Amino acid sequence: MAAANAPIAMKEVLTLPSIGINQQFITFTNVTMESDKYICVRETAPQNSVVIIDMNMPMQPLRRPITADSALMNPNSRILALKAQLPGTTQDHLQIFNIEMKAKVKSHQMPEQVVFWKWISPKMLGLVTQTSVYHWAIEGDSEPVKMFERTANLTNNQIINYKCDPSEKWLVLIGIAPGSPERPQLVKGNMQLFSVDQQRSQALEAHAASFAQFKVPGNENPSILISFASKTFNAGQITSKLHVIELGAQPGKPSFTKKQADLFFPPDFADDFPVAMQISHKYSLIYVITKLGLLFVYDLETATAVYRNRISPDPIFLTSEASSVGGFYAINRRGQVLLATVNEATVVPFVSGQLNNLELAVNLAKRGNLPGAENLVVQRFQELFAQTKYKEAAELAAESPQGILRTPDTVAKFQSVPVQAGQTPPLLQYFGTLLTKGKLNAFESLELSRLVVNQNKKNLLENWLAEDKLECSEELGDLVKTVDNDLALKIYIKARATPKVVAAFAERREFDKILIYSKQVGYTPDYLFLLQTILRSDPQGAVNFALMMSQMEGGCPVDYNTITDLFLQRNLIREATAFLLDVLKPNLPEHGYLQTKVLEINLVTFPNVADAILANGMFSHYDRPRIAQLCEKAGLYVRALQHYTELPDIKRVIVNTHAIEPQALVEFFGTLSREWALECMKDLLLVNLRGNLQIIVQVAKEYCEQLGVDACIKLFEQFKSYEGLYFFLGSYLSSSEDPDIHFKYIEAAAKTGQIKEVERVTRESNFYDAEKTKNFLMEAKLPDARPLINVCDRFGFVPDLTHYLYTNNMLRYIEGYVQKVNPGNAPLVVGQLLDDECPEDFIKGLILSVRSLLPVEPLVAECEKRNRLRLLTQFLEHLVSEGSQDVHVHNALGKIIIDSNNNPEHFLTTNPYYDSRVVGKYCEKRDPTLAVVAYRRGQCDDELINVTNKNSLFKLQARYVVERMDADLWEKVLNPENEYRRQLIDQVVSTALPESKSPEQVSAAVKAFMTADLPHELIELLEKIVLQNSAFSGNFNLQNLLILTAIKADPSRVMDYINRLDNFDGPAVGEVAVEAQLFEEAFAIFKKFNLNVQAVNVLLDNIRSIDRAVEFAFRVEEDAVWSQVAKAQLREGLVSDAIESFIRADDATQFLEVIRASEDANVYHDLVRYLLMVRQKVKEPKVDSELIYAYAKIDRLGEIEEFILMPNVANLQNVGDRLFDEGLYEAAKIIFAFISNWAKLAVTLVRLKQFQGAVDAARKANSAKTWKEVCFACVDAEEFRLAQICGLNIIIQVDDLEEVSEYYQNRGCFNELISLMESGLGLERAHMGIFTELGVLYARYRPEKLMEHIKLFSTRLNIPKLIRACDEQQHWKELTYLYIQYDEFDNAATTIMNHSPEAWDHMQFKDVAVKVANVELYYKAVHFYLQEHPDLINDMLNVLALRVDHARVVDIMRKAGHLRLVKPYMVAVQSNNVSAVNEALNEIYVEEEDYERLRESIDMHDNFDQIGLAQKIEKHELLEMRRVAAYIYKKAGRWKQSIALSKKDNLYKDAMETASQSGDRELAEELLVYFIEQGKKECFASCLFVCYDLIRPDVALELAWINNMIDFAFPYLLQFIREYTGKVDELVKDKIEAQKEVKAKEQEEKEVIAQQNMYAQLLPLALPAPPMPGMGPSPMGGGFAPPPMPGMGMPPMPAFGMPPMGSY
Repeated sequence: MAAANAPIAMKEVLTLPSIGINQQFITFTNVTMESDKYICVRETAPQNSVVIIDMNMPMQPLRRPITADSALMNPNSRILALKAQLPGTTQDHLQIFNIEMKAKVKSHQMPEQVVFWKWISPKMLGLVTQTSVYHWAIEGDSEPVKMFERTANLTNNQIINYKCDPSEKWLVLIGIAPGSPERPQLVKGNMQLFSVDQQRSQALEAHAASFAQFKVPGNENPSILISFASKTFNAGQITSKLHVIELGAQPGKPSFTKKQADLFFPPDFADDFPVAMQISHKYSLIYVITKLGLLFVYDLETATAVYRNRISPDPIFLTSEASSVGGFYAINRRGQVLLATVNEATVVPFVSGQLNNLELAVNLAKRGNLPGAENLVVQRFQELFAQTKYKEAAELAAESPQGILRTPDTVAKFQSVPVQAGQTPPLLQYFGTLLTKGKLNAFESLELSRLVVNQNKKNLLENWLAEDKLECSEELGDLVKTVDNDLALKIYIKARATPKVVAAFAERREFDKILIYSKQVGYTPDYLFLLQTILRSDPQGAVNFALMMSQMEGGCPVDYNTITDLFLQRNLIREATAFLLDVLKPNLPEHGYLQTKVLEINLVTFPNVADAILANGMFSHYDRPRIAQLCEKAGLYVRALQHYTELPDIKRVIVNTHAIEPQALVEFFGTLSREWALECMKDLLLVNLRGNLQIIVQVAKEYCEQLGVDACIKLFEQFKSYEGLYFFLGSYLSSSEDPDIHFKYIEAAAKTGQIKEVERVTRESNFYDAEKTKNFLMEAKLPDARPLINVCDRFGFVPDLTHYLYTNNMLRYIEGYVQKVNPGNAPLVVGQLLDDECPEDFIKGLILSVRSLLPVEPLVAECEKRNRLRLLTQFLEHLVSEGSQDVHVHNALGKIIIDSNNNPEHFLTTNPYYDSRVVGKYCEKRDPTLAVVAYRRGQCDDELINVTNKNSLFKLQARYVVERMDADLWEKVLNPENEYRRQLIDQVVSTALPESKSPEQVSAAVKAFMTADLPHELIELLEKIVLQNSAFSGNFNLQNLLILTAIKADPSRVMDYINRLDNFDGPAVGEVAVEAQLFEEAFAIFKKFNLNVQAVNVLLDNIRSIDRAVEFAFRVEEDAVWSQVAKAQLREGLVSDAIESFIRADDATQFLEVIRASEDANVYHDLVRYLLMVRQKVKEPKVDSELIYAYAKIDRLGEIEEFILMPNVANLQNVGDRLFDEGLYEAAKIIFAFISNWAKLAVTLVRLKQFQGAVDAARKANSAKTWKEVCFACVDAEEFRLAQICGLNIIIQVDDLEEVSEYYQNRGCFNELISLMESGLGLERAHMGIFTELGVLYARYRPEKLMEHIKLFSTRLNIPKLIRACDEQQHWKELTYLYIQYDEFDNAATTIMNHSPEAWDHMQFKDVAVKVANVELYYKAVHFYLQEHPDLINDMLNVLALRVDHARVVDIMRKAGHLRLVKPYMVAVQSNNVSAVNEALNEIYVEEEDYERLRESIDMHDNFDQIGLAQKIEKHELLEMRRVAAYIYKKAGRWKQSIALSKKDNLYKDAMETASQSGDRELAEELLVYFIEQGKKECFASCLFVCYDLIRPDVALELAWINNMIDFAFPYLLQFIREYTGKVDELVKDKIEAQKEVKAKEQEEKEVIAQQNMYAQLLPLALPAPPMPGMGPSPMGGGFAPPPMPGMGMPPMPAFGMPPMGSY
């Protein structure tokens, strides 16, 4: 059968190898597919990973590195379940991960091993262990719940599936086990069915099972069915069955009848068995899939066989339901993912035509809404209608596929049926059935509603609409509107009858809904008409409607002006205003006219409304002059002012202040220009100064910045309004810093009598002109002097104030000012009073009144300045008596005592409170010695120095400086710029220091001399102190200081001081001498103090005399000295001398520098002596290592051997590497041999050309790198025997094999390399790489051995690599063999055909050809055989018969002109009934005149151009060929042509049979006439019997009578009379029986009607009505049996009416 006509379509969705899945992982244990969404593959190489394939994006697999024993993807979501066995236990660890959220959902550790698991639902996992079955929900924290224990029949079974029904009440577990001993190859299947409710199990034999739901007629609840397939072996017989049974039948309800059917396995599949079962819920079909790829398709309801075919040449191990398309996915061992789906276009014609099962075809069409059964359904409907089985007809029409019977004609048919009394009308039965089945179409809904409306049963309509049982239409709405407007509106909306919906909303006054609905459906109603309609009855509703129109997308459909005019025409001012205010909110320029309009109508009618509109400021584009005039007329002066733009108009309106709110007027002034505002302000003051002053002041306050303060002041001054000026400036004062403003405010306040404000401003303001204000206040002579006091106090006019108050006799204010306002200014007041010659008593009283509050210092200054200090004696003594410690008090008192000469020395030395500087300064002119006393007491250095210098008191100054010991003072007096320095130094040296007994004073003086850089003076001083046996002669510090000063100032004296002095710091002074480059003096100091190391360092580092240093070292014989000498010699490059010195110093600390220098100077003999000394002191690896290296450099190998045998800490490895790197291989060999570094030893021996030893060492090293180095060296030296020994140890490492091979080949050692590889084959650790590399070498250098090698080791070769090598070397036969071994059959076939002289072998090519995947290669093979091996082409085509398109093969051969060549092939495949094959064979038979084979071909295979063939051979010279033509015409229904051809050849029997089969009475009678005309009387008689059913008796008798052939017609006449007599008898009998049955039936119906409700109401509450007796349901709506169809030319069918096996 052609694939296009097959009922099941197969499609390859994906191949797993194409997305990188290795073939070894395509197994039942590695691949899982829980649904049609995901495939999950578990890989274990090259690393453990899980591959997730999304079937929506199959070419983008998700690979994650996960180690697990099993992985399952959730059927619906990206949730992955993983199972892994815990190491060393039989327990499994289960985990569930959410891949999208990258989070673990939950996990659990099972106490026993899980042998099988599966998602039984998106929320539940089924877990099967060796003994039990568990369910584990992924939600919550629950653990697996045990459901049941496995039955005994599943013991030692491999579990292959586990399923549950949708309710999870029924569970089934399936396993397989080895077959019985009699038939072990037939696998046994076992099943355990478990009921959750009953907690019971049943063990059955089955290989595959699945659950389904099916609705049994008469039962509203679906039944749970289980279908299972089994194949068993009993008593030598194989039984294959499919069972369908109901689980948990519902009591009292119709149940599903148990069904079973046979599974027919072809002989070649005797040991095949079912592995999976899927049920299509969409089509109610059962798919049974076997291991070897067979597919059985059965109907779920009847268990009728529908189809069988092989869908895969490779074993299938996994299937999954494809619920969306009603098919299934299958995965085979090759990795193909196949999708099987129902071919909707052909399945029903296939079942009705090929299977001749009309009932099943109709059921499939109804169930799946499939095409192909239209004629059958219509025919059955007409039959039921004719039989008055209206209920069955109604059910058939309701379920008709694609609604072919849901037409007005069907409704008309039911309407036309007369209603029997007491019965439900057939039309209502029809509608009731439709309502039960689903939704009515538009016409049906209209007709049913018409009946309901006529019966006034509106509630039924409401219920049906609520249940969405009716299809709404405009006609239905019109019908329902007569009874219910609301219901009609719902129908109009559902039917999208927009005009009717709008009209309905308008009637209901739901105008807002009109706009919403129109927008939703895109409808444009007549908005103007609607608005006018609404205005008549609901003005406010009209406003709302108009506003909604204005908010529509795309703008208002009606002009705003038009809408406004509609409102105004009905005098609806408020409504028009409301509408315009809303729509004009955007304030657009184009709305200026409307803005003017809304203001005009309101200013005329409702001025308050207009005022409110203007107040909101929502309009800005109206006619402002027009509105201004209207506002003035309406008395809205503020609005008029706001709108006038001319100054005269503004002046005219603004004077109406009695009608204008002041605040509004003030705000208006803010809108005017400066000039206009000032003009208006003048007018207002002119009209009513008193009345408008407050307004003008307020305006000036608000807008002083715009108007200008000066202008405002000038305006007030122009009208001499100090009150206005006072109020205006009062508000502006706080923000102004203008002195003039502040003064004018003070002036205005004073003139308006605001004394308190004057006092406040003078007290708080900081900006008025103090002098000007003082003068004004003095001139004003205010009764209150406080403002003047404030000004004078703040700005320093206290003397003027005092003079003013004193002269004006305001002494009370003077006392108040001093006592309360500012006592601190009392000295100024006292001074001015003294100047004004005020009495002393008043002044003393004033002073005493404030006492302690009085500042003494300025008071003393004022009195002292006027020589009236004695005035304060009483006051000062009073303060002292009160315990005052104020320095000013005591200063003043001291001055008074000094002036009175009342024992001043006592006061100066005993009083602790006076200021020495102040009092001393006071004494300088009176008595300098008293000044010195005062300055000494206060340590007033500068003042004391100045007074002593000035008065030549240098002795006092020298004593003071020495006693002070102050560095800064010393620095000052010893400063070269001090002209009195020499006199001071003389007094210090001669008097001050000799008198001093304090070391600190001496030290401070010496230090000061040093700081002042007076070395010569200091030396003289120190010599006098140190060398002249004073108290400080042996002072350590002074001796140091004397030498250091001499070093700095006079180096010639240093050596003398060194010799004369003993108590100084030798090391420190020596270092200073070195720094001063007095090296001999330094050497003398170090030598004097026995500092030999420092001394020798001076000789070496400073004097740079190694000879003197060596001489000095010999003299002192100290190790440290020799060490310093040695280091110096080493620095100078005297390595041997340095080594000798180090040995004398016994110094091992500098061995690193000595080693480095010795190596540079190549003095290894001396280095050996030194290192032998060093290693006696230190144990350093460096020392021992360098000693070995030194031995090697001087070729003392024996001593190396002796040394390494002794205890040492040498780093022998590093020494060996160093010797090796420098080419000292003999020494390196000793080292490497001693430390057993065989790798390095081997390389060293290679360098020494000792290859045998190198191999022995490499064997001990056993390192790949070492083996390679030795091997490559042996190859280079052509020591191939040794190289092979090494190579065998290398090539066992995969990574190193290729490197060895390339090394050999690059040097042309091909035979030796092949010998090495051949030897490597026998190694225990021989790996694939060796076998592969040897194969590559054979391909390149020894092709004669290649095929043998490939055949022997095909399983151990890396075939892809060897394929590339064979392809490069053009070994086509071997390449073909490798492709076959690698299952690359396409490439194998291509290679054979492209290189046939070497690669072709007929038997091999046949095996390859059947396995290729590329279909085009089949036809390429046909061309290949046609060109090169035509004698074998039929054999080849027979092999490919199941895979090629036969029509294409025939076309190829026809174009090549060798069609006869493939005749055997075409005969073999003709059973497929392919048109091209049939025509080609028929053409060959015609050419060969083989009419028998031609007739046989025509009979068995009718798919060809029959008429064309008949026309071709009807004129053939061979009679039998022409007879075949007549036969073809007969089969094609061209009866006349067939009969004419038979008559022409006198084949009268054929002509008679053709006429009989035609069923055409005219043809039969014409044939009778022909026989009479030809005189063929016998033929006439025969024709009467052959065409008995067609010939009319009267015609036959007439022809016989006219032509005198009655005798020949008489047998026909006797037969005719006998037949008709019998028919009449039967008719009479049937008539009588029918009458009896009718009477009995009428009586029975009358009894039933009398007992039951006659359904008086037209429609019941629940449709449809229960079936009447005798009208119960039957299968297929009445149970019609398919009529017999003889003579249809159908091919014979195998068992169950199934087609023969298709190609696979």
